[in-house]
Amino acid sequence: MTVRAKKFTPEVLLSAPRRSAAVPNPAGTLAVFTVSTYSFETHSKTSEIRVLDLKNGQSRVITDDLNAREPIWLGKDNVLLWLKGEEKGTTILQAADVDDLQYAPETVTVFNGSLSNPKVVHLGSDTFALAFTGLATPDGELYNPETAKKPHSTGKVYSSLFVRQWDAYVTENKSTIWYTTLNVHKRMQVNTTSFINALKGHSFQLESPVPPFGGAGDFDISKNGIVFVAKDPKLDPANHTKTDLYYIPLQTFTESQAPSPQIVKTGNLKGYSGSPIFSPDSKSVVFTRMKSDQYESDKTRLLLVPDITDLTNVQEFFETKDGEGKWDLKPEGVTFSKDGSELYVTAEENGRGKLFKLPASPRHASDLPTAIVSDGSVTDARMLPDGKLLISSNSLVDNSTYSILDPSKASEISTVSSVSKSGKAFGLSQDQVDEFWYEGAEDYSVHAWVLKPSNFDKSKKYPLAYLIHGGPQGAWNESWSTRWNPAVFAEQGYVVVTPNPTGSSGYGMAFQNGIRNNWGGRPYVDLVKGFEYIEANFPYVDTSRAVALGASYGGYMVNWIQGHDLGRKFKALVTHDGVFSTLNQYSSEELFFPHHDFAGTLWENRENYEKWDPARHLKNWATPHLIIHNELDYRLPIGEGLAPFNVLQTKGIPSKFLTFPDENHWVLKPENSLVWHQEVLAWINKYSGIEQEQEELRQGVTKLRI
Repeated sequence: MTVRAKKFTPEVLLSAPRRSAAVPNPAGTLAVFTVSTYSFETHSKTSEIRVLDLKNGQSRVITDDLNAREPIWLGKDNVLLWLKGEEKGTTILQAADVDDLQYAPETVTVFNGSLSNPKVVHLGSDTFALAFTGLATPDGELYNPETAKKPHSTGKVYSSLFVRQWDAYVTENKSTIWYTTLNVHKRMQVNTTSFINALKGHSFQLESPVPPFGGAGDFDISKNGIVFVAKDPKLDPANHTKTDLYYIPLQTFTESQAPSPQIVKTGNLKGYSGSPIFSPDSKSVVFTRMKSDQYESDKTRLLLVPDITDLTNVQEFFETKDGEGKWDLKPEGVTFSKDGSELYVTAEENGRGKLFKLPASPRHASDLPTAIVSDGSVTDARMLPDGKLLISSNSLVDNSTYSILDPSKASEISTVSSVSKSGKAFGLSQDQVDEFWYEGAEDYSVHAWVLKPSNFDKSKKYPLAYLIHGGPQGAWNESWSTRWNPAVFAEQGYVVVTPNPTGSSGYGMAFQNGIRNNWGGRPYVDLVKGFEYIEANFPYVDTSRAVALGASYGGYMVNWIQGHDLGRKFKALVTHDGVFSTLNQYSSEELFFPHHDFAGTLWENRENYEKWDPARHLKNWATPHLIIHNELDYRLPIGEGLAPFNVLQTKGIPSKFLTFPDENHWVLKPENSLVWHQEVLAWINKYSGIEQEQEELRQGVTKLRI
């Protein structure tokens, strides 16, 4: 299950097992998860559904079918259900008893289209409700791209926004929630005659999950029906973020047409809704909601509908009269305790993904939540029958850990299974990780992570790799990444520093919101001061050999740095899918983003866009620069990468351009990602002097062998 290597390389990172969150069975004895690996020797992927014994930490394979995915417990004995993609665009629902694997998995039914995000709930006796998500055609039927009629022309005509989003052009087919029932009296049988589109046949068109990233967290089911979030159909989706929570009451899940969705009104909170979850008794719902309908990174508020039959009663946790809210963090995932009296909530704080505990009623939640897990980043928490929690998490040196925690004894957490055994299999350890705070541009402190090489020697000096995160409302956390992993750079021989300047999330909303209409202001000064702090306080860092890298907003900042004094401090720069000119923001898709961050439209506040435009400072560009930009990046179209490369080449500055026609804002395909790492590392190693050191080391080894 682990990749053995003496050194952590891009190949090790990309071929290492990637595990999903672990989901316990009803008895709390087993947990199911998926794991995938990639081999650069065979250029192929493997995928498994595995079951973990929570007592001894041993796991076993349930199926290694490459097309099997998204397993869920049926809630009866130890029966697993999962989806399997088949030829001609169909989806099979399969089942197996994990205690009796001598027989092949049973095919329960076949759906004529692609489905995902399965959810199941026991309705009573031998009947279960099933729900899935999948695209629906304009007439409300399940969409199958393999059997759909192909047009004779490739022309696309639009008369409203969106035209395209993230990495695809918007089509007439919309995401929807489907429901049916499963009977297990004698054999499993899905009621295929009542496979219902929950959002069909109403006077207004709703879409859920919300594209492009909506998934299982956008809806929940219980014996009382379905709750889900959807964009407000009356608002332009490119200029507004508003998504509402809706409730569909269902009694049997065999209703031939779902009742009209009932909206949950939240007063002055008009932004994104998310993470709806029913209480254990199915009577109440907790969800999150933002205030602004043009700010995608606004603070999420935690809300409760105490009685799902009375949607007029919505209560906010930690509400204050000024509307700002007492809790200055952004709650994300929510889990109820077994008896429904407490909530366990994940939220970023000071560079970590913590797990907090609080009462399940706003009326009892007078004190701010207490963090019961503060190390690494919690990605998922599931309740066990004995009141303990099964926690899925990761860190800067461990890509997946499953642990069990007794919430009443928060200091006692036991690891059930870790992919990398605390990083030892990869040559990594927690000893490499450090952090520091320094004085920022104004009267506040800035936090930064440090990752040193595994063979670190404090008597030596190492070049600096200064990594700048995207967002800009994001953060470098104590968490694992397969795209921007600080350990990959550290193992090349850098001391890696990942600062969280103004705009970073998890340090309070005032700090995050300080970046509005200030893109190249406070954040830039924070980065300058961070560099100066490293120069003055880290004797083992050679800042004369420093390199800087960033993606998205981080790419913008690298372009901004290139045109300012800090740019002359670096030997080389790397911009991945960054912003060349802020005046080009209207070539993007989600226009609410520049409207918020630059305080208005381009025609009303052009001076704001121009003030922070990297292209205004092209005359100062001089540092060798690698530009990476992908064809399917519709958030920042490829012209934002070609333009700076053309400038660099015209000015005679050493430069290189890398593009992937089949990748979006991210590089996700393993073979492409390997090329990305090879090009990036070769570029910075050349200018930092590490390439020469590696060559001298190789020559020394060769001479010794001779």
